[in-house]
Amino acid sequence: MSAKDNLRKLISEELPEVSQIEDETLRRQVIDAWELALQRSSFNSIREIQPAGNPNSMVLIRGDQTDHIRGVTRLAIVMADEIIASNPDIKVRRDIVVAGGLCHDIGKAWEFDPVNQKRWREQPRATGLPSLRHSVYGAHICLTAGLPEEVAHIAAAHSGEGELLVRSLENTIVHFADIGYWSIMLAGGVIDPATVAGKYKRPISL
Repeated sequence: MSAKDNLRKLISEELPEVSQIEDETLRRQVIDAWELALQRSSFNSIREIQPAGNPNSMVLIRGDQTDHIRGVTRLAIVMADEIIASNPDIKVRRDIVVAGGLCHDIGKAWEFDPVNQKRWREQPRATGLPSLRHSVYGAHICLTAGLPEEVAHIAAAHSGEGELLVRSLENTIVHFADIGYWSIMLAGGVIDPATVAGKYKRPISL
């Protein structure tokens, strides 16, 4: 088996929810995109990426980035399935939700890359710190890998950047799954307290 085949097999094992994408082309494109993202980074695996919302911020005390990506994807799937079942007038594209969940943080292979982090911190006024957030770079990777615009939109606008535009229905689902994931992890006490900042430092009312 070639190195390329090994990497694609690893991605499929790290993100098994990819099998829930019914469209074979879309399923392949998700793997293509992650292969490209890893190849353009110093990471050999998604599991090597820090389990955090942003570099060194909201860091899980155990696990890796696949725990977050898979958790958000599964939450988004449950939300989508509930909407499909209870509100048939709302036309949720389930495959886009799954693909978007799996690719929403694909740009972290760039933003979290220690080689990039070191370079940016040495000269933050040269290219920025970071030069591109994971959301922006993620959209670039999605489009470069041939993923549809709808998935690139989720990568680009699942986070703060999405406040500047109108989110699609599927992006709205992934966005709230993502926000919900971090909020629940914080309330559950599995975020390193030293990495919590801003509004999240306030006590949580249960």
